[in-house]
Amino acid sequence: MRTYAVIKTGGKQYKVAIGEKLKVEQIPADVDSQIVLEEVLMVADGEQVVVGAPLVAGATVTATVVSHGRGDKIRIFKMRRRKHYQKHQGHRQNFTEIRIDAISK
Repeated sequence: MRTYAVIKTGGKQYKVAIGEKLKVEQIPADVDSQIVLEEVLMVADGEQVVVGAPLVAGATVTATVVSHGRGDKIRIFKMRRRKHYQKHQGHRQNFTEIRIDAISK
């Protein structure tokens, strides 16, 4: 079994394992810098599972910032029929791509 953890960042929860890359909400850090994610909700190492209440004490996840970017454009169109009202809007969410390097308990 692989070691994995459940972390919380940017208001969302992610299941991560060593070597994985994932896109999370934008983190103010330079590219190729190490970051430490301290909000660890669960750590599993084979048969041993540690669940926090709400966080696992002393557990951290170390990651490297791979890149920053912007997601695909989402188009928002609002319309009220028969009222001569139309509104067009677009949105592109910023993200940070990270690579998980280590999970410590």
